Formats: sequence, C-alpha cells, structure tokens
Amino acid sequence: MIVVKFGGHAMKDENGSFSEAIKTARATGEKVVVVHGGGPQIDAALNKAGIVSEFVGGFRVTTPEILAIVENELCNEVGPAVAMQLVNYGVPATSISGRSFPTLIAVKKGLLVDGSPANLGLVGDVVEVKTHDIQRILSEGSVPVISPLSADRDSSDGLNVNADLAAAAIAGALDASVLVIMTDVPGIYRNWPDKDSLIGSISALELESIKSTFAGGMAPKVQAVLDAIANGAKAVRIIDGTDATSLQIALAGHGGTLVNA
Repeated sequence: MIVVKFGGHAMKDENGSFSEAIKTARATGEKVVVVHGGGPQIDAALNKAGIVSEFVGGFRVTTPEILAIVENELCNEVGPAVAMQLVNYGVPATSISGRSFPTLIAVKKGLLVDGSPANLGLVGDVVEVKTHDIQRILSEGSVPVISPLSADRDSSDGLNVNADLAAAAIAGALDASVLVIMTDVPGIYRNWPDKDSLIGSISALELESIKSTFAGGMAPKVQAVLDAIANGAKAVRIIDGTDATSLQIALAGHGGTLVNA
C-alpha cells in the first residue's frame, strides 16, 4: 500500500507524469491511495471573493466563510479534477471528501507544531480514520482520491485539515509501506533553508530531535512525517513534485528525503 500526497505547487501533471507513475505502480500489483491538497486553488478562490487569509505556523486560519470556500474548492473542484485526470490515463479513480461517510474524524487544533497555543478557527487534527470506504474503493479496483476536509468529532461542523497531516493519518491507518509527500522542494534540509544541507535519509528519531528548526509550511510537513510513522506507516519520502520525473523515481524507491521508522 502506497499513499501519495499530491498538492500545493507540486499539483500538476506535466505530460501525464503523475498519472503514469500511479499507473506503473498499480501495474506491479501495488494499491495506491491519493490524498490531495489545493492551496494555490484555494488562494485564487479567496482572492476572487476578496477574502484575505492569514497563516499561523504554516496553518491557514479558517473562518466559517473561508471553510465554505475551502470545502467547495477541494471537494467539488480539485478532487474530481484529479480523479478525472487519472481516469483519462486509464487509472480508475474515485474522488471522496474526508468529511463524507465520514472518513476523517478531527478535533479543533489548539497547538502549533512547536507546541505553542494558537486560535486557528475551524482547523482540525485528525484523531480517527475510518478506513471502510477507502478499502471498499480499493477493492473495486479504483484509486481513492481523498480531500482532507474532515468531520468534527464534537459538532456537525467540517474542519480544514492540513493535507500533509491528513495523508499521514491515512497512511498510518492503512499501515502503508510508504507515504510519498510531493512538495515544491527537493526534500528536508538539515539546516533549513540551506539547499546544500539536503538530507538523503534520516530516522524518525533523529528528525524528531531537529523538528523545532523548521518554519512556515515545512513545519507541518515534518510533523506529518513523524505522525505517519508513529501511526504505523513504515517510511515516508518527501520529494520535489514540481519535477515531472520525481514521483516515478520515488515509487521505484529513490530520490528526495527518506525517513525510516
């Protein structure tokens, strides 16, 4: 089982490279689950609506008004588009929201990665993954394409969950052999943001010891890596998804930064 996080500025499929990589992995008998984000698409929709959003510790502060736009973009636009993109390359795919059924159960997030308190509004931490519908879609021979919108355990609200952290929770719940996080940098830098300090391989224990050195959007990514392994994933590989060949290379077991349990 491989879980691929597809999103952000890495969310493009030049010459079908993403879809072909998924198709190649499935041809070997591997089951694949895709968890997608959509930050740039959400930014564009918020700009169009004249709404300014704020980020704290790498997380988007989410008001009810912002959540409605986030949910529409992820669940009605981005997810179905990713699924259709796969289908067009001969890969059966089914788009679902983590809020549906529900699949992802979350509680409101009160702490940043560094442990400091923050009021982020309708932002969640996944506390449970109900895998029944993911497994059903896989058993039907289809690739689940999952939006990180989640159900609030304590109310009828939806919660906006960072896609890296949602992918980590799903990878852990499925005991994935690897979680591949596609981002817009080549991997994890030991001395962020010094590009000459790229880490080829590191243990989760060592990464935990240096996680406080990361800032901005990389902080949730590092936390996602640690969460995935703590929850049961065997390994996590962070790659530069803006490189059209990187996913194919990663699914063959190379490239980026590999974090082992």
